[in-house]
This record gives sequence, C-alpha cells and structure tokens, in this order.
Amino acid sequence: MNLAELGYGAAFSLIPKLPRSVVWPFFAAAAAHGSRRYRGGNGGKGTLTLASNLRRVVGDGPSDAELADLVGRGLRSYARYYLDAFQLPGRPKAEHLTGFRLERGELLGQHVADKVGAVVALPHAGNWDAAGAWVAANGWPIVTVAERLKPESVYRRFLHFRRSLGMEILPMTGGDRPAFDVLEERLRAGYVVPLLADRDLTARGVEVDFFGGRTKMPAGPALLALRTGAPLYVVSMWFDPDAAAGRLEGPIPLPAPDEGALDVRVRLLTQRIADVLAEGIARNPQDWHMLQRLWIDTPAVVNPA
Repeated sequence: MNLAELGYGAAFSLIPKLPRSVVWPFFAAAAAHGSRRYRGGNGGKGTLTLASNLRRVVGDGPSDAELADLVGRGLRSYARYYLDAFQLPGRPKAEHLTGFRLERGELLGQHVADKVGAVVALPHAGNWDAAGAWVAANGWPIVTVAERLKPESVYRRFLHFRRSLGMEILPMTGGDRPAFDVLEERLRAGYVVPLLADRDLTARGVEVDFFGGRTKMPAGPALLALRTGAPLYVVSMWFDPDAAAGRLEGPIPLPAPDEGALDVRVRLLTQRIADVLAEGIARNPQDWHMLQRLWIDTPAVVNPA
C-alpha cells in the first residue's frame, strides 16, 4: 500500500467522524503553506499550474502580487472542497440540502418530473460532490461518470464515496457497457446527468476557444443533448461563506440540424458550453480548482523544486 492509498483511506475513514472545527485548521495550514512556497518562488507543480491557469483567466491587468493573493485564495478554496467532500458521507440528508444552494435548481426537478432529464455541464469549481449529493437528496435520479484513478484502490474508494451519496457512478472505461450508452438510456428515463466539462480526459475532445486560448473539452455533454434532445445546462459554481453554491445557466440553445452534420453541431455546442463556463469562472476565479495543464498553447510547468 502506497502513501496515496494510506492518505485517502485515512481521509475517508476518519474525517467524516471529526468535527469541522478540529479538522479545518490542518487543511487551512496546508493551503497557507502552498501559498507561502509560491510567494517565495518555490511553488509545487500543481500550484504553479494553477497560477498559470488563473493568469489566463484574469489577464495581464492584476500585478504579480495580486495574482499571488488569488492563488492563495484558490488553494484555500481547494482545501475547503476536499474537507467538505470528505465530510459529506457523515452528514444527514437534511444537511446535503442546506450545504449546497443552486439558483434555478427547481428546473431540474421539473425535467425529472416530466421524464425528459437534463444534461448539466460542470466546471471543476466550488464543490461538485456537494452538488451531486444535493440532487440525490432532493430525490431526483442522478448518474455520472468517474475517471479511473490510480491506484485502483483509490478509484474504488471514490466510487464508494459518491455512490454512498446517492449517485449512480459509471466508470469512464472498463464498464460492462459503454458509459455513453448508459448515460443516453438514463437521460431518456428522466435522470439528471452532470458531467465535468472543462477538461478533456480522452483523445477525442473538441478544440474550443477558452479565455482567448485553445484547449480541448469533452464532447459528451453536447453529444448527449443532441442525441436525446434533452435540455442542456451549464452550472456556474463557487463557495459562499456558509455553503457551496451554483447557478443553472440555460438551457443552452442546441444547433439546428440545418447547421451542419452531427460532428459540426457538437463542435458548435461545445463552444457554447465553453463560453458559459468561462463567464462563471471569471466571476469567481478563486473557486476554480484547475491544477492541471489546460491550454494547448501553454507550455507545461516545470517544478523548480
């Protein structure tokens, strides 16, 4: 068993049982340490990549000191995400309903009741696990996919964690059936289908313009909506002082059949998703947890440490 397995095992086993007041100082201290290292010119690779990504979002206007402050707030937000996520299984259903707020969220309930379902494109921002727990706590069926993490034991812990919150989780690869086929079937049965949409994890992503640069985003949200006709939303996500929060944007207009073949319409719609994601991220950049290289035209960060 390696350190990652030991660390995640302890987090999933112990943190749900401990008061937030006891655990948060350790998470906050870790974020502060990362921020100090970055300010001192010795940031870790993830922190340096976050800083590069945030510079793309905010542009050249903010000074280096202002960017460093934003990076520090970003690391603190990321620490809050992990603590809140690890503590979700230990919370009663009522706290899942109050721990996340979704503006216009009643639209999802209407789509479920009408048996049309909804595709929801999410950024890696705020707390997407709390959002999923909120949907499940409302009694709405929800299904999504999970990246197959390594080692396998860590992946299985995350599967168990999210399934314990009431979500149906499909493996991105290696399942009994192709994940897309199951998602399409569930969507036609009236499920909410949230999909992280700001970073492509396959070799089949759609190239889009995002904050003035080129990157690839997954085709899944657009393709599902076009194949089923289900409404497509993009969620802006952030942290309020007392809860994770979000807002449903949309439904996003779907390209008409006369606008081109299916692959052309998928590209058009994925660009629309990217544009709405960018608007939400720009409003709350400190809550966008993108510590991986994203833009094709941005060199990979080399850790100087």
